[in-house]
Amino acid sequence: MAIYLTKESRVLVQGMTGAEGMKHTRRMLAAGTNIVGGVNARKAGRAVDFDDRAVPVFGSVVDGMQSTGADVTVVFVPPAFTEAAVIEAVDAGIGLAVVITEGVPVHDSVAFTTHAAARGTRVIGPNCPGLITPGQSNAGIIPADITKPGRIGLVSKSGTLTYQLMYELRDIGFSTCVGIGGDPVVGTSRIDCLAAFEEDPDTDLVVLIGEIGGDAEERAAAYIREHVTKPVVGYVAGFTAPEGKTMGHVGAIVSGSSGTAQAKKAALEAAGVRVGAKPTETARLALAVLDEEAGHH
Repeated sequence: MAIYLTKESRVLVQGMTGAEGMKHTRRMLAAGTNIVGGVNARKAGRAVDFDDRAVPVFGSVVDGMQSTGADVTVVFVPPAFTEAAVIEAVDAGIGLAVVITEGVPVHDSVAFTTHAAARGTRVIGPNCPGLITPGQSNAGIIPADITKPGRIGLVSKSGTLTYQLMYELRDIGFSTCVGIGGDPVVGTSRIDCLAAFEEDPDTDLVVLIGEIGGDAEERAAAYIREHVTKPVVGYVAGFTAPEGKTMGHVGAIVSGSSGTAQAKKAALEAAGVRVGAKPTETARLALAVLDEEAGHH
């Protein structure tokens, strides 16, 4: 098992025929993803050759789903067209839409995430690296060869920190790694992922990567205290940021004590989460917790 994405997932790529779409479709196929089609209204009826596979191009998400039984779409569409692409997928009834595009206007993200929630489609992103269930399927741009299948679940806003912890913990491996996206409005939250990992029988421990600014980590801590029985190990990016300075991600603005790395670390630790000061230390904490768990059984 895994969360959101398995080897059974049948994946469409909206924007497959563009440069980014082509490059990452090739990488997803190499990782074992079952890509069943691309979507491009102007190129419907053609097929694109990727090494040993010809992937058909459909004129719409509806056509692609009807022809292939697709249940996931990965969106590599320019920002101006992203809202329309996601709404098309939602209206077609797709179960999961993974929106890689960065630079989507917040107004558009609000519109399509709200629409998706009302219709029962899970959106991951926008401005995200996607998600990977190692050894099964990869929907997005996460490098597939830096880790292996295992028992750790990972959720993060930051692509680079996702990759770093996947690499640091490669000897243990991961059930699913989810990059939820760095924008102020995203379709799937850390709490959504925590709930899914709690339910997943093949996830033994969750690594939660937070960042300074906002209150998402405090909310996650409250959720963990009430609802999560599995061990959680955390890392808060931006420990070295001076107060009052705006960091790279929109929304990572630190004012007073709320939103600081220390405040977030304290909130998470109060909920029983062990928090590392650096990614390498976080990986060591995860290994120590897994060793303890093994000792109990």
